Amino acid sequence: MIFSFCPFQRGKPRTTFLYWAAFPVCMSRKREELPRIGFIGLGLMGKPMSKNLIKSGYQVTVYNRSSAAMDELELLGAHRAKNPGEVGKQSDVVISIVPDSSDVREVMLGSNGVIESARPGLVVIDMSTISADVEKDISTTLKKFGVDYLDAPVSGGTEGATNGTLAIMVGGKKEILDKCKPIFEVLGKKITYVGPSGSGQTVKACSQLIAALSFLGVAEALVLGESAGIDPAIVREAIKDGAARCWVLDARADKVMRRQFIPGFKARHHLKDLGFVKEMAKSKELKLNGAEWAYEMFSRLVYEKDRGDWDNSAVMTLVEEMNSMVIKTNIDEAMLP
Repeated sequence: MIFSFCPFQRGKPRTTFLYWAAFPVCMSRKREELPRIGFIGLGLMGKPMSKNLIKSGYQVTVYNRSSAAMDELELLGAHRAKNPGEVGKQSDVVISIVPDSSDVREVMLGSNGVIESARPGLVVIDMSTISADVEKDISTTLKKFGVDYLDAPVSGGTEGATNGTLAIMVGGKKEILDKCKPIFEVLGKKITYVGPSGSGQTVKACSQLIAALSFLGVAEALVLGESAGIDPAIVREAIKDGAARCWVLDARADKVMRRQFIPGFKARHHLKDLGFVKEMAKSKELKLNGAEWAYEMFSRLVYEKDRGDWDNSAVMTLVEEMNSMVIKTNIDEAMLP
C-alpha cells in the first residue's frame, strides 16, 4: 500500500492515485485540507515566496542555513526544521530555491538531505537555477524512492517573488505539474510546462542569456543617445513601448539612471547562470557570440570590478566606463511626457 499526502485521515493507509486525483479538490481555504509544504532556502527569492504560501493558508516548514530568516518566518506561523531531511518528513511537497548546483545536490542527496525522508507520494520542486544535467541526476535518484521531482526555475526577480507574479518554467511530469498547479499559482502568474526533467533549467538558461544581452544592448543605446545630448530618461520614455520594449527598459533602466543597484538578483548569480549557457553551447557545438560576450562582461563585473553583490543590472556600468560616460538622469519621472 502506498501512502499519499492528502491530509484527510492522516496516518491511515490510502493510495497515492486516489488522492493525487483529488488533489485540486483538496485546495480549499481550510488549512487542514491543504498539503503541507516544506521550503528550503530563504534568501532574496525564497523568503518572500514562503511568505506568500503562508498568507495563502498553507502550513509551511522552513529550513535555511542562517537562522534570521527562519526567525522571521516563524513569527508568521511557519515551523522551523533542523535540516532538509526534517523538512521532508514534515511535508507533502518540498520546494527548494538555493544558489547553485552543489547546494541543490547537498540539500537533496547529502547527509540530512531530503533523500532521508524520501517516500512514495512525496513531491519535490526545485526552483533554483542550476545545471539541467544535475537536475536530471537528482530526479533519477529520488525516483528510485517513489518521489516525483520537478525542476521549476523562476524569472521576475525579487519584485516577482514578493508580488507572486513570477514566470515559472517547469520540467518533469506534466501530470505532477497539473496537480501542483494551485501551489504554483500562489507564486507566479505565468506557469509553463516546457518538457521532461531538466527542461525547465534549459529554458531558464535561454531566459538568462536574453536578459544579459538586453542589459548590454540597453546600456549601449542609452550611451549612444546621451552622446548626442539626449537625456537617457527621454530615450527610455520614447522607445519603451515600441519595438525595443523589454523587461530591462521596463524594470531596470530607470534604477540604473538613478544609480540604484540594490540587488533584486545578484550579478554573481547571473554569471553562474551564463556559465550554464556556455556549457550547453559547448556540448551542442554551438557558436553563440552574444553568450560569449555576456559571460566576459559579467566576469569582469564580478571579478575585476568586485560588484558581484550588486544588482545584475550593474553590468551596464561597464558599458558606461568603456565610453567614459555615466547613464544618469536629472529628470523626475513625473515630469516625463
